[in-house]
Amino acid sequence: MSGNTFGRIFRVTTFGESHGAALGCVIDGCPAGTPIDRDFIQVALNRRRPGASADGKLNASVTARKEADEVEILSGVFEGRATGTPISLLIRNTSQHSGDYSNIKDTCRPGHADFTYDEKYGFRDYRGGGRSSGRETAARVAAGAVAASLTSLSGIKVTAYTIEAAGIKATARDFSQIEKNPLRAPDSEAALKMNEAIEKIRSQGDSAGGVIECVVEGCPAGLGEPVFDKLDALLAHAMLSIGAVKGIEFGDGFEAARLTGSQNNDKMRACDGKPSFETNHAGGILGGISSGNKIIFRLAVKPVPSIFIPQKTVKKSADGSLENHQLQIQGRHDVCLCPRIVPVVEAMTQLVLADLLLQNRSARAEF
Repeated sequence: MSGNTFGRIFRVTTFGESHGAALGCVIDGCPAGTPIDRDFIQVALNRRRPGASADGKLNASVTARKEADEVEILSGVFEGRATGTPISLLIRNTSQHSGDYSNIKDTCRPGHADFTYDEKYGFRDYRGGGRSSGRETAARVAAGAVAASLTSLSGIKVTAYTIEAAGIKATARDFSQIEKNPLRAPDSEAALKMNEAIEKIRSQGDSAGGVIECVVEGCPAGLGEPVFDKLDALLAHAMLSIGAVKGIEFGDGFEAARLTGSQNNDKMRACDGKPSFETNHAGGILGGISSGNKIIFRLAVKPVPSIFIPQKTVKKSADGSLENHQLQIQGRHDVCLCPRIVPVVEAMTQLVLADLLLQNRSARAEF
């Protein structure tokens, strides 16, 4: 299986399956001397792990599966600093209920990658989805924490949060509220309504989708590699590689199609000899290169495909042909992925920025 490595200089390869022995990643290209704190990586994993919400309590959105997600640093770090050699991180699985998936061994779950994996590889690891499971993102979050250790040295801060879930939209943007409610929303009142709506959907055996917004502050101007490796193109690649993400927009996004040029252009002024922008319709990216303005993008997150309502699908018969089947999914599943995807979005953003920071060192000669 190819496509397991992300990045050019700051390169990350992830491995592992949902119900295998462990997941992990190998990070190559992290500059020697970068501070690496295991506890910092662990905090990032704690935010993503199953069985936990933003406030550490179970909530209507998340699965009942509980994993410690304790990270082990196997190589590449000495006395709290990267040595410049590959950094290997391991996260062991400890709470697999593989028997929950025995009834889907020969069945294609609607909305999952079961059918396409069978078509591509001829068979699949059906336990929890194997490599296509959302649990694979644990390795991304661990790698993203290492990337954040590098980007923070340049003053970059990445913040993602839920702005819509189960049809309820946040109107406020109070970052202090993000880690104080189950949905990781910047609007505490909207978060309560989101959770109530999700609880109702859960009781009906169904699931919900939502929208996540991400803001990058402190990003210097000049990141991004024209023509094919534009900053927004790489961010789109990173975000759409997250299984549940089905759409992305930057700045005003699709709304820009309804504006005129005079409305959409971000006017610039000089302030103490430095550029400033009066607006940010472009979302901090011009010509595929960061402008120094805040980078803002939003993601459409689909409803969790594992629902407890009987669904029409197909099943492989003894002779290998497909026949009609009605499936009743079992096991432990999220109802709305938004709160657990938030740290994954931040991690993937950090991976893109770390790689581009290193690429930018060779963008022009400086003597």
